[in-house]
Amino acid sequence: MSGIDDVAPPWTAAQLADLAAVIDAWADEQAGNPVVAAVERSTPGEHRWFIRVTGDEKSVFSVWFWLEQRTLHVETYVMPAPEEHRDRVFEYALRRNARLEGLSFAIGPEDGLYLMGRVPLAQVDHAELDRLLGAAYMVTESCFRTLMRLGFASKFTG
Repeated sequence: MSGIDDVAPPWTAAQLADLAAVIDAWADEQAGNPVVAAVERSTPGEHRWFIRVTGDEKSVFSVWFWLEQRTLHVETYVMPAPEEHRDRVFEYALRRNARLEGLSFAIGPEDGLYLMGRVPLAQVDHAELDRLLGAAYMVTESCFRTLMRLGFASKFTG
């Protein structure tokens, strides 16, 4: 069970526009966040935002948010497809998934590693958006070095 009510009717265009305004306001507030380097919104009608953040372990990465008919999707690219120790990289990510809330590691179409999550639209507010952005930041920062050292071991010395 996903926790998302797949039998609920999809949100109307007006409901999505109202929620987009909430996300716009939250995104505008992120300009004051010391780790946020940029906030951008896609073309009108697409209901997509990306927040570019700066980290210590991974210097720059983006967290995407977009509205679907029933959920808010959140995604960040963590690393390219591992060149070495694929099994250890994916095992590490899967074991981390057991401790994550609202986000999980996933393999992308090019075999890169992503963090992804979905939240029912009715749960989306400023606090939930803060939680999702913070979780994406903290998980990326806490896992990036280990994942890269596993997946590209021969490129690291010391």
